[in-house]
Amino acid sequence: MTSILSIQSSVAYGHAGNSAAAFPLMRMGIEVYPVLTVHFSNHTGYGAWRGPLLDPADVLDVVRGIDERGALAGCDALLSGYLGNGATGATVLAAAELLRERNPDAVWCCDPVMGDVGRGFFVRDDVPPMFRDRVVPMAQVLTPNHFELDHLVGRETHTLDEILAAVDELRSRGPRTVLVTSMVSTETDPSTVQLLAVDDAGAYLVTTPKLDAYFVGSGDVTSAIFLAHLLGTGSARSAVENTAAAMFGLLHRTRELGRAELALVDAQDEFVAPAWTFTADRLR
Repeated sequence: MTSILSIQSSVAYGHAGNSAAAFPLMRMGIEVYPVLTVHFSNHTGYGAWRGPLLDPADVLDVVRGIDERGALAGCDALLSGYLGNGATGATVLAAAELLRERNPDAVWCCDPVMGDVGRGFFVRDDVPPMFRDRVVPMAQVLTPNHFELDHLVGRETHTLDEILAAVDELRSRGPRTVLVTSMVSTETDPSTVQLLAVDDAGAYLVTTPKLDAYFVGSGDVTSAIFLAHLLGTGSARSAVENTAAAMFGLLHRTRELGRAELALVDAQDEFVAPAWTFTADRLR
């Protein structure tokens, strides 16, 4: 059975971080070891929340406890997301090194959660440089949104060629597979949104209808599903096609129900048998 160590935030109400990623992975038949970086009452998009930012030493202590059960030796991947602060980033780096000691074939998929178009940065000032300078060189898979991609390369990208060049720059610094989510270029039809996946085999672009809604946690689910399919197929093209289908189904169902939070339970079949199909265009 595939297993994933997932180090992310957690919320009691709603879906973000591990509270968004763990259930879809389990529904797909994957064992998840969720380790929390924060435990908030709700995601910060509400403007007010309660709960602790966990001490980085405690986060690493939980990982060591999992290791003491012998679980890391058979763990296939690390999935990381919202950090809380830069010190927690150092903890995730230590966890990644420990996992690779136990299983050299394990993959680290990092969602460099920092901000988004229209919102700007919503993390502490020490988090973006941690991702840029220390995490990018270590992770094998990176899943930034368009805003985060631009920050990681230090420039804005608008055309498809500029976006591809930015992804190539990131790949030259470490990760072999990059997924750009919520991508909009000057060539993108305004009624659509795109996912771009690039690996050693090629670059693949999937276009889906744009839904007039914004859902916190959708990026966390996207990264989790992409990693699951990447582990299962070894193909970025297959992974991005399946991820687009599942995510469109989830978001479509959430909007259909009029929910403010992701309808993970109602749309759970989309994770294993999506009702929608999308085909990637090979760019090169």
